[in-house]
Amino acid sequence: MSDSPLAANPYDVLGVSPTASDDELRKAYRLRLRQAHPDTGGSAAAFDAVQRAWQRVGTPAARYDYDSGADSSAGAGGGRAWAQHGGGASGPGRYDSRPSAKSYGHPGGWYREQYLANVREWAGRGVELPDPFDAALVRSAPRQIRHLLAAAIAEERSATALATLGLGFTVWHDVVAGPRAEDKLDHVVLGPTGLWAVLSEDWGAPVRVKRGDLIGEGLEPGEKPLAMLGGRARVLARAAKVKFSALLIVVEDDQAAESAVELGSVRGAQGMLVQRSRLVNLIRTGLPGVGVGGTDLFEVRTRLQAAVRFV
Repeated sequence: MSDSPLAANPYDVLGVSPTASDDELRKAYRLRLRQAHPDTGGSAAAFDAVQRAWQRVGTPAARYDYDSGADSSAGAGGGRAWAQHGGGASGPGRYDSRPSAKSYGHPGGWYREQYLANVREWAGRGVELPDPFDAALVRSAPRQIRHLLAAAIAEERSATALATLGLGFTVWHDVVAGPRAEDKLDHVVLGPTGLWAVLSEDWGAPVRVKRGDLIGEGLEPGEKPLAMLGGRARVLARAAKVKFSALLIVVEDDQAAESAVELGSVRGAQGMLVQRSRLVNLIRTGLPGVGVGGTDLFEVRTRLQAAVRFV
């Protein structure tokens, strides 16, 4: 998996300053490794995090690459990959000739616009930002700003996957679903297996299910992703006079313990937490007893085309 803009800074994981000497860095690594080991009260996850952090900055060459933004694991090429834009009917970054799902809208576009506006405001008036996606700049920005970029990238990755569904499916990205611009549906997918509302997220940390919704250290206090997704889907459903079959929350594979987990049901639509690698297969296969509810697929598509607006 490519690094997220919300990924933990390896210096923070090791408990040292970015200006620490190589000797200080080495001592900190050995100390944190002992503290994080499962046999000494740590956990496998913490132990792995310490090892990954050391791989990133443990040698002069690796440290230079990380500090300069050339680290190949930092967004699959530092800021250069974070700067990529998606779009087009076949989804972002897809250039093969296989038939693609018909696609409308610009996945990740709204979040990228918000990121650019906010990172420039944070940098200050008059400050030149030759590359607003520079890895070092992104890492130094407040979490709220980094989350905007992480959300954009999450949408683009899901759009790339959804494009592979094939000609039997139609996908709308960044669909208006409320009075505010941020009240949007990341992806709306229609096909033989039903009508799907999809939220693509990256909270920078694992999430788990509690009382029919999600919790995790990356979520804001009181944040309820499934309830939010259900509310937005209801707005579009009323406007188009359609019914959603399922509500999917898609995260990076390492942020969910299982490939697909059932959440609560929202007004008859089944909620699911899904790893991104499982997304396409789940929509192709469908859920037992779930479909378009007997309504003609062409009719549902026509209603959606008339109702959908893009942010």
